Amino acid sequence: MADFYLASHSARRRDLLRQIGARFETLLTRSGPPRGPDTSEALLDGEAPEHYVERIAREKCENGVRAMGARSLVPKPVLGADTIVIVEGRILGKPQDLAQATSFLQQLSGRTHEVRTAIALAVPGRRDPVIHTSVCSSLVSLRVLDAEQIARYCASGEPFDKAGGYAIQGRAAMFIDKLEGSYSGVVGLPLAQTATLLARAGVHLL
Repeated sequence: MADFYLASHSARRRDLLRQIGARFETLLTRSGPPRGPDTSEALLDGEAPEHYVERIAREKCENGVRAMGARSLVPKPVLGADTIVIVEGRILGKPQDLAQATSFLQQLSGRTHEVRTAIALAVPGRRDPVIHTSVCSSLVSLRVLDAEQIARYCASGEPFDKAGGYAIQGRAAMFIDKLEGSYSGVVGLPLAQTATLLARAGVHLL
């Protein structure tokens, strides 16, 4: 039996949770077409990256809570998360096309950037749920990439649907010179912080 709901489409987050033995049920807040993000990921005017990622994680969590209620599901904690790549104060989201994926990798080549993942956990209360949040920040350094390497990597299809246009758990692992912080946080879900939040909700993984 599941101990909590995961409000996310991400296969990477599901794999990470299975890695630590978590028992969960994926809660998609929109099951019919068209598919795509269940939460608008538009950046608000003047919004700082650190505020943006925490807001989106919270909104995903809140949407999951609403879906749980609308479907009359057994009340359980709901986990939401969001990951962004930050370069010089700018957010690099998921590339929309080949040109943008190429541009992202050119910007990351030979540089250190920040990967920030926010998690939000809604715990059912007597009336409204209580939402706890945590943010994980990591620094990732990529080696210098030439145009041919970037082109071949983009042709693999891996950059798409990945924040910043690369997957540290995939072929892009060969590009990483240095990582300071949480590997799982860069993949999309910092497991240490997630386990701590779940424990606060009475979900103990060990």
